[in-house]
Amino acid sequence: MKICYLIQTHKNIEQIYRLVKVIKHSSPQSYIYIIHSPTKFKLTQEQFSEFNDIQITNIKTQLGDFSLTQGYFDCIEFLVKHNIDFDWLINLSGQDYPTQPLLKIEKFLQNTSYDAFAEYFDALSPQNPWQIGLGRQRYFYHYWRASQELTNWQKILIKPIKNLVNASPLKVKIETSYALAIGKELKHTPFHQKYICYGGSYFVTLSKKCVMYLYEVFSTNKYLIQHYKQTSQAEESLIQTILVNSDLFRILNNNHRYVDFKGSKYGHPRILTTQDYDALLNKEIHFARKFDIHQDTKILDLLDKLICR
Repeated sequence: MKICYLIQTHKNIEQIYRLVKVIKHSSPQSYIYIIHSPTKFKLTQEQFSEFNDIQITNIKTQLGDFSLTQGYFDCIEFLVKHNIDFDWLINLSGQDYPTQPLLKIEKFLQNTSYDAFAEYFDALSPQNPWQIGLGRQRYFYHYWRASQELTNWQKILIKPIKNLVNASPLKVKIETSYALAIGKELKHTPFHQKYICYGGSYFVTLSKKCVMYLYEVFSTNKYLIQHYKQTSQAEESLIQTILVNSDLFRILNNNHRYVDFKGSKYGHPRILTTQDYDALLNKEIHFARKFDIHQDTKILDLLDKLICR
C-alpha cells in the first residue's frame, strides 16, 4: 500500500516541514508532491533533503481561479509520466494535519470496497449546503478575474455594488471572495439532465483507478475542461462532476475530513485549537484543517501523540 500526498501550500515553512515530517515518519514509503505558491518564499528540495520520494514545484496559485485545480491535475500528470507507484492519492493544504496514525488510515484504505471518499451533491439542488443560487453563479457563468486578491476593506467597499448587481435581472454576477471577478451567464454549458453539475469539498481521497480516469477525462474532454477554466472555484466541482457522472466507481459521500466554518469570514475555515481536540478524536476523521502554529501549536503536539503512538 503506497499513498501519494499532494500538498498545496503558500505560507509558513515551519508548518509545511512539520506536516511533511509527520507523514514521512509515519509512512516512510509514501510519496509527497508539494505545489507551493511562492508569494512569500520559495521552497527547495534541499529544505527537505532528509526525506526521500518528495517532489517540490513552485508555481503561483490564486484562490477562486483554475490554478488550484490545475495543480491537482499537474500532480496527476507528473505521477503518470514519471511512473510513480501509488495506490491512493490524498490531497491536503499546508494547514492540514492527520488526526490518527497514517498506518491505520492506510489499512482502512487497503481493506475498503470503495474507490473514493469525497463529499458530493447536486450543485443546483436547493437542499445542498451552499447558499441558494451559488452553484449556478459559480458554474453556469464565465468570469473575467483581476490578478490580485481584494483586501478586506476593498471587499467592504464593493459589497453594496455587488449586492445590487447580483440581485438585479442582469445576467451578470460579481464575486469578491478572493480577487474581483465579473461573470456573464452562459446560454450553453456541459451540463444537462444526464450530466449533472456536482459540488463538494476539494479535499478528497481517491484510488488510483479514479485518478487515472480523471487523467483520461482531463486529457480528452477539452470542452468540459475549458468550461471549468473560466468558472469560479472549479476545485469544488470538477472532480465530483467527472467521477460521479461516470457511474464507474463506488464513492462514499464522506471525505473523512474535519473543517469548521462556524464564525468564519470570506469562505475561510476557522483556525482549530486545543479546544477542538475532543472533536478531532472522532474515528471517522482522517485529516483536519486548518491549523496555524503561530496561533496554537499545542494542538499539533497533542495530535502527534495520537499519530506516532
